Amino acid sequence: MSATPSPSAQSGSAHSGLPGLPGGRPLVPLRPWAGRHRNRRRVLAPVVLIVVMAALMTPLIGLTVLGAGPEPAALGTLFAFLPVVPVVAVFLWIDRWEPEPGRLLLMAFLWGAGVAALAAAISNFALNYAWSRTVGTELGDVVSTVVTAPFVEEAVKGAFLFVLLATRRREVDGVVDGIVYAGLVGVGFAFSENILYLGTAIAEGGLQGGIMLFALRCVLSPFAHPIFTAMTGLAVGIMARSRRRIRFVYPLAGYLAAVCLHGLWNASASLLGQFGFFLVYAVFMVPVFAAMAMVVLWQRRREQRIVAGQLPRFVAANWIAPGEVRLLSSLAGRSGWRSAVKRRWGAEAARAVRDYHTAVTELAFFYDRYQRGAIGYDADHWRDDLITKVLEARERAVLHPRAMATAEEVSGPPPAHRAPEPIS
Repeated sequence: MSATPSPSAQSGSAHSGLPGLPGGRPLVPLRPWAGRHRNRRRVLAPVVLIVVMAALMTPLIGLTVLGAGPEPAALGTLFAFLPVVPVVAVFLWIDRWEPEPGRLLLMAFLWGAGVAALAAAISNFALNYAWSRTVGTELGDVVSTVVTAPFVEEAVKGAFLFVLLATRRREVDGVVDGIVYAGLVGVGFAFSENILYLGTAIAEGGLQGGIMLFALRCVLSPFAHPIFTAMTGLAVGIMARSRRRIRFVYPLAGYLAAVCLHGLWNASASLLGQFGFFLVYAVFMVPVFAAMAMVVLWQRRREQRIVAGQLPRFVAANWIAPGEVRLLSSLAGRSGWRSAVKRRWGAEAARAVRDYHTAVTELAFFYDRYQRGAIGYDADHWRDDLITKVLEARERAVLHPRAMATAEEVSGPPPAHRAPEPIS
């Protein structure tokens, strides 16, 4: 496989030219409903999985209703949901360069809220019972909370990332993807856990007790579980980009880091009292959160450099227009392009342009990983799929007559390049 694509390498294929570009082929309208029957199974399977994972939340909610009563359970569910929206919004903001498929993000959340939460509840109950029979109830509770619970919970939460690697490994391009998927698993897990804890607190201490616990879990530390699991996600992302032989050790190191943070957090809450909790919060959790934020910002700038560095290659291959390079090189340029298209030509045209941006980014990430030697045996097939995705996404955008020309209206023709001809 050649590291630098060229139009001649694609001679005679659908990749040989682009509508609206010099030398492009005539526009052939797509048929969006073609092949619908063929893809029905592919669409149905994720829907079934989503329903099953959501249904696994039912036993946990049922336990809360039985233990605390319907009213405290309902109020606890409401309180638990309040931090979900802003925390999820943060992870979606992190994911702006290459937005992950919505159904996979939903699966990540439901894996945490359903699969992981239920598996952890059953495992923790069994292990707590075993410890109580072995070392006594009091010491058994401590060991279960501080030792076994972090190992079990981080294992079942992190398992989603390995399922994703086994079934959709192309979706994990690097550190940002690993953090986003792991973070959403953590958000889902915290949501289910908070329902149980808040419902119990309201039943035992009234509304005041519920509000106090809400302040501790949902206001002061809504990112606790997401950050724990993000350690595993960060390590999985590093592994996905690495070609070193020891790369398979990275997820284990990330998992152990997640367990240690989780264990320290549980110990501060159950063993050290209120002062110890705030001490651990200030000395450990705040710096870890700040460090994670710095990693995310650094990786986002790195993603921008990757995209900007690959775009000239795509212009040379006649996959994108020269006049689009400056806008595709920054989030602000892309946002301005989509906003202009939406304002002038409607939401459907803006979505088509957004899909085009995402496809270009995925292809840029692929070539970066390929140059680093981090692509496996199916590199050629993977590359061809991504090139086809770019061309088809651009063709859908071109179906909205002025959507692509709007790029030139936003930025103006760049020097030393001839602007692409608008589609009439």
